[in-house]
Amino acid sequence: MKTRIKAAAAIAFTMIVTPLAAAPLPEAKPDEVGFSQSGLDRMDAFFAREIAAKRVPGAVVAIARDGKLVHYKAYGQLDPVKGTPMPLDAIFALASMTKPMAAVGALTLMEQGRLPLQAKLADYYPAFADMKVGVVQEGGALQFEPQRRPILIHDLYRHTSGLMYGGRPDSASPVARLYPDGIAPAIEGDTQAFIERLTKLPLAHQPGTQFEYGFSIDVLGAVVEKVSEQRLGDYLSNNLWKPLGMVDATFAPTEAQRPRLARPFPNDPLTGKPQAIKLLDTPTRSDCGGACSFATIGDYIRFGQMLLNGGELDDVRILSPKTVHHMTSNHLGPEIKNTVANVEPHRAGFGFGLSVAVRVSEGLSAVPGNPGEFSWNGAFGTQFFCDPKERLVVVVGTAAPGDLRKYYREQVQDIVYGAMVR
Repeated sequence: MKTRIKAAAAIAFTMIVTPLAAAPLPEAKPDEVGFSQSGLDRMDAFFAREIAAKRVPGAVVAIARDGKLVHYKAYGQLDPVKGTPMPLDAIFALASMTKPMAAVGALTLMEQGRLPLQAKLADYYPAFADMKVGVVQEGGALQFEPQRRPILIHDLYRHTSGLMYGGRPDSASPVARLYPDGIAPAIEGDTQAFIERLTKLPLAHQPGTQFEYGFSIDVLGAVVEKVSEQRLGDYLSNNLWKPLGMVDATFAPTEAQRPRLARPFPNDPLTGKPQAIKLLDTPTRSDCGGACSFATIGDYIRFGQMLLNGGELDDVRILSPKTVHHMTSNHLGPEIKNTVANVEPHRAGFGFGLSVAVRVSEGLSAVPGNPGEFSWNGAFGTQFFCDPKERLVVVVGTAAPGDLRKYYREQVQDIVYGAMVR
């Protein structure tokens, strides 16, 4: 019986795994950089099981240590309806993994002396000065209070602006019912329409008092547009994507790119309810810095390696090492209520930097890692994390917009650290 199971697993493995090819970074054998090959093989076995159980259509996984790629494979299907095999250059809707890239764009302006952290948001979009704070009264009614201090650019990076997303389960604020979901404004209107819509709403908290995940970095992207006098996508293309060789990164996939878009199952494997990634087939009217970009996993591991290297890759410098250090340090001081672990269950022990979660404690988290690790994920099933102590970058792409995406994030991190032997 065990022999038949092993044989079936071997057949599934050969059907779903695409071998190393078109590497975005130099390659190394696992034992050359402290990994066990048998440990990394567990990643293949894990996705073989998940794909065979029809819990996820497919995945692309890239792991690099010491700047060298030790695992770069595609699994399963790009499109489960058509049965298209998953290629290494599959393009994923990145959702909130857009945020660190938008933040890097803003930080390049900071380095030019054009966008300081302590600048007032209202200096760029004056209507934010008039937003009130919604304070919940007994019985659930909202009372509106003036801001005790203005929203700063710093608040946008670290999600302490009081802006939020609508419909998120991690927020208990009744203000959430008034906010749209993360991609709706970009589909429905341009940047100015987004700003006008948002500034008519109340803030969920006084600026600078609580981490509240939401539209902060979308607004930061709008500020980048105002300062640079370019669309966000054009600014990122000129100052990040093209210089780094991130050839497929975009806010608007071309007709040539569309056949490589990774698609989810039509129904959520956990609930059986219909699911979709709306951005795959619905163009946006603005470049939302919080949720609307696309890229390959190869593109994104180059971005992650650039950050791990202190802002430079292949002799191309995007940011200063000091700026990257500031970006990846915890910016939630003791005066700020830290609810980062409410967003995802494995983030106990994390603070938040300038657009990335930052591990600040040993233990506490559900997954292995070291203080200084920085990361963020996307609601459609993508994941990235960097561990400076281990010189490690990991990027994963799946088209899994349901709650299973959180399961994959934990399992992948467990497998990666479990494969390290030094």
